[in-house]
Amino acid sequence: MRYWDDDHAEWDASLRQFATLWRKLPKWVVSRTLSRVGPNATLISGDIETQIREIAARTEGILSVSGPELAGLMTGLGLIEEYHLHVRPFVLGKGKPFFHEARPPLQLVSSTLIDDDTVHMIYVPRG
Repeated sequence: MRYWDDDHAEWDASLRQFATLWRKLPKWVVSRTLSRVGPNATLISGDIETQIREIAARTEGILSVSGPELAGLMTGLGLIEEYHLHVRPFVLGKGKPFFHEARPPLQLVSSTLIDDDTVHMIYVPRG
């Protein structure tokens, strides 16, 4: 997400506004290979589980998780309360599946048409 750290000439007003808001948000980057991260970001490595639990315990509001491996870890730890999926009809080829391990039992609680190409669905863990 370092893309948003610097302005780009091709951006319109809405992308510039998003970038401004994005830069103000604290970010945590989970990595076993990085040695440094961008502005307003904290690197998490080593005992990832303990650090994620501490962040979740002390942070109010929504924590957004990106990447299937991290989402899988968070799912296994029972730390995901809602899954927000945006589905668009594009095929991107090979890559890591969203649920790279067994899909957790989920219940659809909401779906919204965002535009002609995108549906936003919210799932919660079942059980």
